[in-house]
Amino acid sequence: MKLLFELFFVFAKIGVMTFGGGYAMLPILQREIVEKKKWTTDEELMDYFAVGQCTPGVIAVNTATFIGQKMKGILGGIVATLGVVFPSLLIISILAGVIEAFSHIQWVQHAFGGIRICVCVLIANAVVKLFKKAVIDPVTMIIFIIVALCGTLFPVSPIVYVVCAAALGIVIKLIEGRKK
Repeated sequence: MKLLFELFFVFAKIGVMTFGGGYAMLPILQREIVEKKKWTTDEELMDYFAVGQCTPGVIAVNTATFIGQKMKGILGGIVATLGVVFPSLLIISILAGVIEAFSHIQWVQHAFGGIRICVCVLIANAVVKLFKKAVIDPVTMIIFIIVALCGTLFPVSPIVYVVCAAALGIVIKLIEGRKK
């Protein structure tokens, strides 16, 4: 029961600190779940994000569900999911009534502009951290470059990139295995 409460409160804390969507959650998740709690590894977190990107729903919610399920089964998944959405639900409910009254104010618009920049930096920092753990050899560098180029040039579903990268990783490793 203690772990269920901990799952809820850790994910509620992540949910209340996450501005800018699921990707902005990545550095906070990495710090809280990987470094502090040690509930998962960087590699597993990247896997959860990849699968969460390919499944219906919000990536932050999907990732919380995966981690909660890993820690405490289906009930853990439900509790972690409720934890991560609870702050947003509460805050959005409060803001919905007053946002229209303030959105036209110039300094509010400027504040949101600054917040967007900050979120970009947080995401970039998380990407650099995860890049260092994911791109570990020439094969993973090739896959990274191919996906980065295709992702920039062709606006297709992220599912396509994840599936193709997985297939490419399997094929390349099979070829390498045969050479040995």
